[in-house]
Amino acid sequence: MTSSLDALKATGTVVVSDSGDFGSIGAYKPQDATTNPSLILAAAKLPAYQKLIDAAVEFGKEKGGDIDAQAENAMDRLLVGFGSEILKIIPGRVSTEVDARFSFDTEKTKAKAYQIIELYKSLGISKDRVLIKIASTWEGIQAAKQLEQEGIHCNLTLLFGFGQAVACAEAGVTLISPFVGRILDWYKKSTGQEYTAETDPGVKSVQAIFNYYKRHGYKTIVMGASFRNTGEITALAGCDYLTIAPKLLEELKNSTEPVPKKLDASNATSLEIEKVSFINDEASFRWTLFEDTMAFDKLHEGIRGFAKDGQTLKDMLKAKLSA
Repeated sequence: MTSSLDALKATGTVVVSDSGDFGSIGAYKPQDATTNPSLILAAAKLPAYQKLIDAAVEFGKEKGGDIDAQAENAMDRLLVGFGSEILKIIPGRVSTEVDARFSFDTEKTKAKAYQIIELYKSLGISKDRVLIKIASTWEGIQAAKQLEQEGIHCNLTLLFGFGQAVACAEAGVTLISPFVGRILDWYKKSTGQEYTAETDPGVKSVQAIFNYYKRHGYKTIVMGASFRNTGEITALAGCDYLTIAPKLLEELKNSTEPVPKKLDASNATSLEIEKVSFINDEASFRWTLFEDTMAFDKLHEGIRGFAKDGQTLKDMLKAKLSA
């Protein structure tokens, strides 16, 4: 019997592993992998990854400077260390996140992206195998637009609103990560209702973005992310990419439920969908995001969460640097 995971892949969806624990990635044969500060923090606490932490600490010491500068360099080296190990397992690309504290600073985002790419290069890894992961703020999208023009591929994350998705496509970013489960979380808390895969507002959001991109010929890859259950995943079968946590990958691998194709680019080309623009209109972008309470809340909550976990990771490295 074909597993649901294989059936999902058969719809044309590229399966991506959403994990910092690269020991668990290979079993599901994903094309790509994504990481974020929260996933790396969880993995870094496991004894199996102490060698990566030791290498990062050594790198920070070698670069010199005060303890904050050493910790910053050690942090970058740790993220790239995880990414480089993941790339030994997967055939495609790994996403590595820019410090969430730079989410509202275009120039610092670009500078950090250059540092990450240089670190990968020093380990013999081409920039073509790396996606720089950036929050979908106005400043982040502008940074990504410039980086893409220089041949540095970007994954725009913490994407909750339609305006964010439109601006990302106009910026020519390689890939976006609309967050399905976190949208569902917000609506469940806000309305007190329960949702099925068919009524799930996170699923509907990705469907709308996918159809808009295909209708208007945008090349940006739509990668659904942040899933709460396999029903959300199978409801998006046929989406370009889906990044899935190991627990849900295991459920799909162990299931033989059929997974019919739900999203189809060829069907989207005939849909009546008005084209809109935000990339050169900061005020309209900000107002559209501001009006969408869910998107505004979840974007900023996500940035705070990633920044907090990033700081916890950095503090852990500081303690080791000072030991």
